[in-house]
Amino acid sequence: MFRDFVALACAALVGSFADAAPNVQRVARQVDQLLAEELFDDSTDLAPPVDDATFLRRVWLDVVGDIPSPEHTTAFLLEPSPDKRNRVIRDLLASEQYGQNWARYWRDVILSRRIEDRAVIVSNPLVTMLTEELNRGTGWDEVAQKFITATGDVREDGATAILMAQDGVTEDSTAEFSRIFLGIQIQCAQCHDHPYDRWKREQFHELAAFFPRTAVRPVNSATKRSFQVIANNGRDVRRGNNNNLNRRGAAEHYMPDLDDPSAIGERMQPKFFLTGAQLPIGTRDAQRREAVAEWMTESPWFATAYVNRMWAELVGEGFYEPVDDMGPDRTPNGAKAVEYLSQEFAASGYDPKWLMRVILSTEAYGRECRPRRLPDEPAFTANVAQPLRGDQLFNSLLTTLELDEATIRSMVTGGGGRVYGGQTSPRDGFNVAFGFDPSAPRETITSSIPQSLAMMNQPQINRSLSAGSWRRPTSLGKLIASVEDDDMLTSELFLRTLCREPTDEELEQVHTYAKSVDNRTETYEDLLWSLINSTEYAYRK
Repeated sequence: MFRDFVALACAALVGSFADAAPNVQRVARQVDQLLAEELFDDSTDLAPPVDDATFLRRVWLDVVGDIPSPEHTTAFLLEPSPDKRNRVIRDLLASEQYGQNWARYWRDVILSRRIEDRAVIVSNPLVTMLTEELNRGTGWDEVAQKFITATGDVREDGATAILMAQDGVTEDSTAEFSRIFLGIQIQCAQCHDHPYDRWKREQFHELAAFFPRTAVRPVNSATKRSFQVIANNGRDVRRGNNNNLNRRGAAEHYMPDLDDPSAIGERMQPKFFLTGAQLPIGTRDAQRREAVAEWMTESPWFATAYVNRMWAELVGEGFYEPVDDMGPDRTPNGAKAVEYLSQEFAASGYDPKWLMRVILSTEAYGRECRPRRLPDEPAFTANVAQPLRGDQLFNSLLTTLELDEATIRSMVTGGGGRVYGGQTSPRDGFNVAFGFDPSAPRETITSSIPQSLAMMNQPQINRSLSAGSWRRPTSLGKLIASVEDDDMLTSELFLRTLCREPTDEELEQVHTYAKSVDNRTETYEDLLWSLINSTEYAYRK
């Protein structure tokens, strides 16, 4: 899908990247220095820098969610310039696929913990909206404010995604805004004072008092099925059962009376738990949400939450773990480094591209991968392998097999067929099997039988793993016919899948297998199948 990528940055973007380069490199070096001072000593076993082939595959998957073609890999390996890694980072960040990749990441963050399954209808608008904002260079503070203050039809405005995912329920929406944008799970204080942090029950419900007037209700239309986020600025609806009237909204939020669940409870004044800033009871919905959006995005925890997530995704471990469970009572690894990087991120205007370029330029990012460390070992001595999200794996397969997503989709929908998980879209089918909550600790994410079935039961993929017929050869069939040297053919398949040359041992294994099979076509069909089903293919290392 991305095999024709060639330096898509326009002159203005290239110029702006060049101007930012000294600042980026300075911040990256300072982050590495702070980590070294705080976490390492002379006896620390640091992983060496990763080789060029692994770096290229890693940065492509991280930035654009795809793998490089053999031509890109070969050109990069032959490029003698010492600045080639910085240049590939710059070019990838200037591509449209950067925004799309990370929009899909945030789609998974937002929808993985939905309480309303019909919220999937906001998926495409959400990806479209975030792709545009990220590629445009919109500050993350502005993006967050759009989510917090959103109203409108969920099929038309992706910013309604968080409220739609939580069905407009006041308490659940409150919890998600705090978790996603502040990295603080204040919902643990909903029914009692937080057992591990300083947050009190009243503080959760004071935060919830910013959101009672929002609601999600069906769109009354004979031509489409949708939902809309609305605001109720009318009278105070009495709620004897303490449910958020999420189809109508309520003028004020009431903290339930634990001794008498049938009582209306205590009416709460909107108050921001991190600073104590407050609004009077009776304030209109727009003013409430605009105020709390501003207070959230001005908080130091807002910058730290984003920095922590991006660092965890790119380096393999966050300063805080889990990435969405931070707070003043938690001690991070590399406290000085995360504080410094968060301050610099805020000073950049909360620029996501700038932050990503900094992290990709650090020594911490560029180290070889090792298994996840033990609790008594220092953090960030190596990068950590990451399982590919469903979209990344699907993109990689398209590139490896030289398939076009639109063609695959038409093959399925045009024939009335369905793919794995009951989906009409092959991509959606892969996300059913391989998708996971990006906020979850990576060590909890394991392979499964449904994933194996998804790889075996996709007819469009399986067809491309065969050589095809002489009349209708696949890309593999054409490759087998055009490359007569077996070692060259083996190398080409390794480049198409793992983005590297095979080792001598791997070449010998292919030779041995070819002799046992005694059929060239079958040998390379099996080799390609083995490579795309390997652990190395399914992970970014």
